[in-house]
Amino acid sequence: MTHAMTHQPPVHAAPAQPAPLIGISACVQETEEGGRYFRVGEKYVTAVAEASGAMPVLIPPLAGAQEVEGLLDRLDGLFLTGSPSNVEPHHYDGPPARDGVARDPARDATTLPLIRGALERGLPLFAVCRGHQELNVALGGSLHQHVEELEGKRDHRMQRDLPMDARYGAAHPITIREGGLLARINGAAGEVMVNSLHGQGIDRPAERLVVEAVSDDGIIEAVSVKDAPGFALGVQWHPEHKTALEWPLSKAMFAAFGEAARVYARHRAGARAA
Repeated sequence: MTHAMTHQPPVHAAPAQPAPLIGISACVQETEEGGRYFRVGEKYVTAVAEASGAMPVLIPPLAGAQEVEGLLDRLDGLFLTGSPSNVEPHHYDGPPARDGVARDPARDATTLPLIRGALERGLPLFAVCRGHQELNVALGGSLHQHVEELEGKRDHRMQRDLPMDARYGAAHPITIREGGLLARINGAAGEVMVNSLHGQGIDRPAERLVVEAVSDDGIIEAVSVKDAPGFALGVQWHPEHKTALEWPLSKAMFAAFGEAARVYARHRAGARAA
């Protein structure tokens, strides 16, 4: 008896999901010769690419509502970097900045609406140092302009007499609160060590923010957004530097951000196909 041969259609593996596209905020840098450049530290780009598994794209500080909305339509996440400059005090009704304080009004005019737009649509957002402060200001909070002058606070600024890697080493403990986003990412509440390279800090947190961690001298070191439809986390320290990126919490934060961006990208792709 002969048996007819049956042919099964070849099984094709589902195409791999492209890496999510993460926008990274850039700063304005002006030279003594009058040149004007947009800059982003390599450490931020590398951390987003490798630790979050994403494709970084740099966002120049070119303010404009239409540009902001069009850009957010194309992104799967937003990463806000640190910077030598500070948010202009008029954005939070603070006293004028002292002479010599670095400023970047073009960055302010770009990042503040980007933050509000990202939160409105549930775009994953991860903010570091200046970005952490921008998140607070964008939602109506205020800043301390000189933390080192506050009673009972240590000097949180970068120790410029140390080698570069040592500047990003552990400097002080923070306490992560129970039940928050950061505790879930970390796997537990409690105390961890972080670095410290900032002169400003959150004074009055915006009403929409939840304090996720504080330093041992009472500085707000991490926040989340209580009503955000997506991932939204700000930290005052620098988890992106190669020294700090070896810490378990740093790895976990970038991994969680990358996963949130991949989920957002899948939903965005599904919406386009519908």
